[in-house]
Amino acid sequence: MNLTPHSPFSSKASQLLSWGHWFTFANIGLVLVIALTYLAADSAPNSFGGWVYMIVTWLSHTSFITFCAFVLTVFPLSLVFPYPRHIRGMAAVIATVGILTLCLDAFVYYQQGYHISVQSLPEIVSLLVGMINGLSITTALFITFLVVIILTFELVVGNHAWRHLDKLKSYRFPKYATAVLVSSFAISHLMHVWADANNYFDITKQDNVLPLSYPTTAKTLLARHELLDLNEYQQARTVRLENATSNYQLPANLPACKFDAAPVEIVVMTEQLNSDDGLFQDPQWFTHAQLLVPTNHLDRYFNLVYGLPAYYRTTVTERRLTPVWNTSDTLSLVGEVPFDYLKRDENDGQVRFLFSDKLPEFDDNKNYIVIEQSNEKSIVTQTNLHTNLPYFSEHSGLMQGNDIIMTLLDKHFGCGQLAQQTMLGNVIGSESVNQGVNYSQGVLIAYKKDRIILVNHDGSHKQISAKEGFHIEQKLDTPFLVQSIKRLKQFTGKAPNL
Repeated sequence: MNLTPHSPFSSKASQLLSWGHWFTFANIGLVLVIALTYLAADSAPNSFGGWVYMIVTWLSHTSFITFCAFVLTVFPLSLVFPYPRHIRGMAAVIATVGILTLCLDAFVYYQQGYHISVQSLPEIVSLLVGMINGLSITTALFITFLVVIILTFELVVGNHAWRHLDKLKSYRFPKYATAVLVSSFAISHLMHVWADANNYFDITKQDNVLPLSYPTTAKTLLARHELLDLNEYQQARTVRLENATSNYQLPANLPACKFDAAPVEIVVMTEQLNSDDGLFQDPQWFTHAQLLVPTNHLDRYFNLVYGLPAYYRTTVTERRLTPVWNTSDTLSLVGEVPFDYLKRDENDGQVRFLFSDKLPEFDDNKNYIVIEQSNEKSIVTQTNLHTNLPYFSEHSGLMQGNDIIMTLLDKHFGCGQLAQQTMLGNVIGSESVNQGVNYSQGVLIAYKKDRIILVNHDGSHKQISAKEGFHIEQKLDTPFLVQSIKRLKQFTGKAPNL
């Protein structure tokens, strides 16, 4: 094969290579726009350094994966099959598929909180098929229009770059743009190395935002926060959980609350309900099927009554502490009460917990929350919540037991400030990012959107989809776990060193 500089083959290959650079450059601009979806999916940085890192990483990482896609697909085709018209057509199709895949991944990340992976692809496809079957005609037309627009963009860009290649070669701004992208790549990596060494969370929390980001592990993280003894782990594969809850403390000078709204009865089922029971089909009742609760009953009850993760249960119950929000006539518990020092059968408080194997006789003029029982054997499970209170009706996604009492204090009794200072939960309907943390049976439980993360003492972890139940095989979101641990240990009397 003749590859001399003056051979037709070499000339075409050289032109296609030059064209490919401009084609890739145009796609970098499109991908940068799409990548803004990832940045919008999570909370914004809180510091100037965090913003700088977000911008330089957005520029460099997005450009890098786009360029790599060109090198791995269009570039070898240009060498093996140097026919401009065919290459432009194939490149447009390849780029369209790549852009659509990125759009799909961005959609999944924005909605569910995780990226597409090879292991979870069949389940995600099944999930998307179900979504497509339920799409309206307008939405289906929009998706079709989007595909046509992207393909048209690729064809127009490819043809324009080829026809005006000589003119484009005279432009100097690509050199400056390339210098900016290369500099951003170097700066982003240097900033990440520094942030990781100094535990600068506002930067490291962005590790998993963009696709194909940094790999991470859990063992060092748990050891850093005294949840894992690495020396014992290496010697005997055993772990020691530090009793950080011995320093359980709450802020001083807590605000008072009058609890002058209508009473609420929280019915906690100790046996499974009859699935054929049509009581909750009444329009005044709302059913939420994604209440994430520990399978350990005491941990579950502690979440509900105290509005705290079960990380604090041992210390709180040993010291026989009543919930901070409880006053002389606020709380009453009826039935097989798990905390005997809180037992008050005679008086109906403003918040009344009924632990029972049967549903009570409901009064249409009263407020109820019913939490179903589940016989799952794992660490956590999802169960149904039924209520006739409007505060929970518009919530979608996961909810935890500690969110229930926190929402009642905030929205029903108007004690939001007290709830924020004494509980670790979310006020349903007012959280911009759907995430939470809990702890049960020695396992750290964290969720973010649809992704549930379970981390054991030994650093082993499991990530699962809340809606579909499949395992998510992707790198651990360590910065998110740092944030979760910091929140979990909020009332230990000392903040973790981040």
